[in-house]
Amino acid sequence: MGLSSNRSCAAWILAALLIAAVMVTGCSKGGDTGGSSASAPAGGSSASAPAAGSGSAAPAGGLATVSAYDAGPSLVKKGEALFQSKGCSACHGFGRRISCPDLNGVTMRRTAAWMEHQILHPDVMTKQDPIAHQLFAQYSLQMPNQGLTADEAHAVIEFLKSKNHEAAAAK
Repeated sequence: MGLSSNRSCAAWILAALLIAAVMVTGCSKGGDTGGSSASAPAGGSSASAPAAGSGSAAPAGGLATVSAYDAGPSLVKKGEALFQSKGCSACHGFGRRISCPDLNGVTMRRTAAWMEHQILHPDVMTKQDPIAHQLFAQYSLQMPNQGLTADEAHAVIEFLKSKNHEAAAAK
């Protein structure tokens, strides 16, 4: 193989790498459909930036109180109400085990996507996910499907994040 063919091969490899980089960059800018994303608004929408002028205006010299990219207290309160009304607190505690896993620190051990699937499809998770299967074996209880919507599951996850943040701040 001569010097000319080595340069040609290197050029093809470089071109392939550039195409791959463009494809990866292009995919990460818009069509993220996988589970959780730090840049996605808390409501689960994959919309891009909010329209100009949307949200709450900042008080004089202060910070705005509402953003499409922040869960905000109302979503946390909705999640807390769902956690109570669906009976989650009968099995799960924070900082103590009742009959199922202690949820203190769960948002640091599991991704939002994992928690969402566990909330929305616990029976499927027990069969297909090794972590959920292991939890079922350890606690001998199947988490019931509470019939939550994806938005309600997001609210519960925001509540769990809030509780975990409070516990970490208290240390």
